[in-house]
Amino acid sequence: MIFELYYWPGIQGRGEFIRLALEEAAVEYVDIARMPKRGGMGIPAMMSFMEDSATERSMFTPPFLKHGEALIGQTANILLYLGSRLRLAPKDEAGKLWAHQLQLTIADLITEVHDTHHPIATNLYYEDQKAAAVKRAGDFKKYRIPKFLDYFEQVLNANTRRGRYMVGGRLSYVDLSIFQVVEGLRYAFPRTMAKLEQNYPGLIAVHDDVAIRPRIAAYLQSERRIDFNEDGIFRHYPELDK
Repeated sequence: MIFELYYWPGIQGRGEFIRLALEEAAVEYVDIARMPKRGGMGIPAMMSFMEDSATERSMFTPPFLKHGEALIGQTANILLYLGSRLRLAPKDEAGKLWAHQLQLTIADLITEVHDTHHPIATNLYYEDQKAAAVKRAGDFKKYRIPKFLDYFEQVLNANTRRGRYMVGGRLSYVDLSIFQVVEGLRYAFPRTMAKLEQNYPGLIAVHDDVAIRPRIAAYLQSERRIDFNEDGIFRHYPELDK
């Protein structure tokens, strides 16, 4: 069965965490909204699917994944589903839940990243809340980035007896997500990360290990990898990184 990913076509966003897992596993998948409209796909197909699936289990917002009869929403929930099927999570129940818990913490971080440039309202333009964004980003850089990265470094160090992985003794979707977090923070806050990275040698090593994995390296060089831009979650506004 082909995996069908539904997410906005012009941004990495929350959908990128899922794309990385699918790419690492080398499974066949279709990024529906990025496909041509003339083929019955694109954004209209995604929106139509959301409307047609409006039942007691309807999808709130992308990303969501269709796999046979399964329909799953929310990034962490999708990765929980994929982890077992793509050999990107521990086999035991406790390990699966631990990986899921870490992914939910990553989701908390991603929400805070988003709120640095949209601290007042999602429906307002960045330019309409720039002063508040500068203040929010200042707090995020000083306190929140270190708080999250300290935690993830601690988790990694507690697991180093089993290799350089976040969970268990082999690569999991959590390692792929840490890669994306480091990439995104480097893009959005390059000055800040240049100062902080020396404090997190383990996380940077995880990032570097993921980056050179053959399938991930090929994906990063392909047209399938969307560039970071100022429409996504990780945005670079120089005034927020002074």
